[in-house]
Amino acid sequence: MTALTPHIARTPRHTTAYLASGPVDGPLLVFVHGWPELGYSWRHQLRALGALGLRCVAPDMRGYGSSTVHPEKTAYRREEAVADMLELLAALGRSSAIWIGHDWGGPVVWNIATHHPEVVDAVASLNVPHLPASGPSMLDLIDRDKYPADEYPYGQWDYQVHYLRAFDEVTDQFESDLPGLIAALFRRGEPRHLEGPAPTALVSRNGGWFGGGPVPQLPLDPAVLTAEDHAVYVAAFERGGMAGPNSWYVNGRADADYAKTELNGGRIDKPALFLHGRYDATLDTVGTRLADPMREACTDLTEVIVDSGHWMGEEKPAEVNAAIAGWIARSVPAAWPVTLGA
Repeated sequence: MTALTPHIARTPRHTTAYLASGPVDGPLLVFVHGWPELGYSWRHQLRALGALGLRCVAPDMRGYGSSTVHPEKTAYRREEAVADMLELLAALGRSSAIWIGHDWGGPVVWNIATHHPEVVDAVASLNVPHLPASGPSMLDLIDRDKYPADEYPYGQWDYQVHYLRAFDEVTDQFESDLPGLIAALFRRGEPRHLEGPAPTALVSRNGGWFGGGPVPQLPLDPAVLTAEDHAVYVAAFERGGMAGPNSWYVNGRADADYAKTELNGGRIDKPALFLHGRYDATLDTVGTRLADPMREACTDLTEVIVDSGHWMGEEKPAEVNAAIAGWIARSVPAAWPVTLGA
């Protein structure tokens, strides 16, 4: 099995911890995780693609794992995360990479592509499509048949508004039972998840996450996490807490202003890959218009539907790995290793 090795990249403004696999001189892939994940979330991709001869790097994003946990909420603006990734790239001694994101990592890699195309060989995202600042917003793209405006003004994005209204309350709730939180969140996708409103649309109405009550006690879902995986997550969040990760949700205005500075109206001419999670109830890109702006903005776009929920890289690693590897071989052939497993 391909080994995952830990590393640290330090600059005066931030420290990024990261896992790596594959030959040091192999074509570079940088995997950017979301909430509430770690570089470790990409373990299946690191091992499989590293074994093919690709250099795979997965940082703990700011606020997570062994990277710097900044105390100010404004430190979690997307512009800061992009700057972290550019510094990581420099620390790796590289001038460009294939950037792959999931969840909050999706907007980060899309913004690297729209603001710094010179460092992008190609860009990919799991679950979160590219939404150019010049086009419709997430609110504009809400499925109003499923989420009538008078009943669900924020649609499935209500949970994000709740962070703005009750940040400390949410953070305290999550930190009250981190083992239970990780077990409750990391669950497989199922067709029934698309029936009715997504749970994230009901957070405010229900008085908070999990109905505003204690974190539910659920068994681990082995389709997503093993007991060993669960322990890695719990230890990381016990060290760093949830305030940093949650702060990614409270900088919407600054993030929107930053997005407006994207080049060429948010158009992306580099090869792009988007993986849809068929059973992702919040980021439902299969049965809605949510991915349409991306299709307009990306001139070389490959789309793949994975029969998974939100945590597709962990739930369906073989399918995700095959999609990424096949896309690189077909659409980014210059980044395909010349000698496999070198």
